Amino acid sequence: MITSHIKPQRPRRKLFPQQRVVAVFSYRFDAHLVPDLIANLDPIVDGWIAYDDRRATEAFSSEPLRRHALLAAARGAAADWILAVDPDERLERGAAERIAKLTSVYRRIAWGFRLREMYSPIDYRVDGLWGEKIQYRLFKAYDPANCQFKDFHDLWYPSSVGFKARDSGLNLYHLKMIEPKRRIARRDLYDHLDPGHLLQDVGYDYLADEAGAVFERISPGREYHPPHVDDGGLWMADIAAGMHGRQT
Repeated sequence: MITSHIKPQRPRRKLFPQQRVVAVFSYRFDAHLVPDLIANLDPIVDGWIAYDDRRATEAFSSEPLRRHALLAAARGAAADWILAVDPDERLERGAAERIAKLTSVYRRIAWGFRLREMYSPIDYRVDGLWGEKIQYRLFKAYDPANCQFKDFHDLWYPSSVGFKARDSGLNLYHLKMIEPKRRIARRDLYDHLDPGHLLQDVGYDYLADEAGAVFERISPGREYHPPHVDDGGLWMADIAAGMHGRQT
């Protein structure tokens, strides 16, 4: 089921008209995180569109299906730009002003965010590949018929129609890794979905490996809002326990 909240259209200026930015996300096991996600997004976007996936019965429903539904709804809402997020992610405070500038261009650009895997509400991991993660989540709106998503690691935008990937310089904080049992469950879920590691050469064991871990604290001025207080829940299907449809 699709739900949405789109703010009234602001008057368009003749020179450098304001672009409409719409956030899209889906939720299921992490539905309780959505209110804080919306609070985080409110100063950044002109509205949001959500896919309620709680009626799904498999451990992981079709991500291509959910993405197409969200992109079609964003197109129907006259989005100029789309920001794709998850309920367990938060953008830094400075994103609102910065994104207004990033979306003032008219070229087909996909802006990347530094994905910060949080190991506490204020500390993220930076050793090895942990400090190199980037996700391209803010992109010029396009007709979803032009993109055929293949898997859950696929890009949100089609590589065949001239999108240019650029670094926004902004942080995207991922809260799921804070709880140790979620690190293990995340590894198990991805191993279940991609048992031969065809979608990711490095595999997924690293998600639960803390050897040599190095952390950095969020810099002053780059915090996210609202602050996160972790509930210790699983936020995903428990593959190891066979709980494919249980809300955790």
